[in-house]
Amino acid sequence: MKKLIAGVALVFFLFVSAGSVEAKTVNVRGYYKPSTGAYVQPSHRTSPNNTRMDNYSTRGNYNPYTGKAGRANPYRY
Repeated sequence: MKKLIAGVALVFFLFVSAGSVEAKTVNVRGYYKPSTGAYVQPSHRTSPNNTRMDNYSTRGNYNPYTGKAGRANPYRY
């Protein structure tokens, strides 16, 4: 029984750690722009962090929701 629990725990740990390689996604809720009265559609973006290398718009990456490749230079400030 202990081996079964240890095996399940190991599989769970590997499953959870494998997902941490990708950039995390944040859902952005839709909202109305008061200045124009226009509605901005909900979207997805990468979670905020201290690097520009994992953003959807950065060269070498792609947006999995739109299929578009990133074109922005990550070294330009």
